[in-house]
Amino acid sequence: MNQYLLTLFEPDGPPPEPAVLEPIMRDIAAVETEMREAGVWVFSGGLVPAERASVIRMRAGEAFTTDGPYTEGKEHVGGFTVIRAPDLEGALEWGRRLARAVGVLPVEVREFKG
Repeated sequence: MNQYLLTLFEPDGPPPEPAVLEPIMRDIAAVETEMREAGVWVFSGGLVPAERASVIRMRAGEAFTTDGPYTEGKEHVGGFTVIRAPDLEGALEWGRRLARAVGVLPVEVREFKG
């Protein structure tokens, strides 16, 4: 089985109101439960907002830390799930289920190397 990263992207700005966010979080939890029951779930987690990130870059052999995010953009990684799947199509099916749960937010599916 290969491992895949399912990355959730969210827009910058304040989180949605509870009336909007709670059903999404419920649906994400339901997909995660399905993943656990199917034996494909490895690990998942949500991230704090991108503006709370720190970025470390090397310059002339010295590490410099700056406030994040790493790149300026309208969307940033909001969370992720690592799964095991026999092939890309199997991983994409789990990605589709997750995309349905989050609605309009994109989900990127990428295989781990090696």
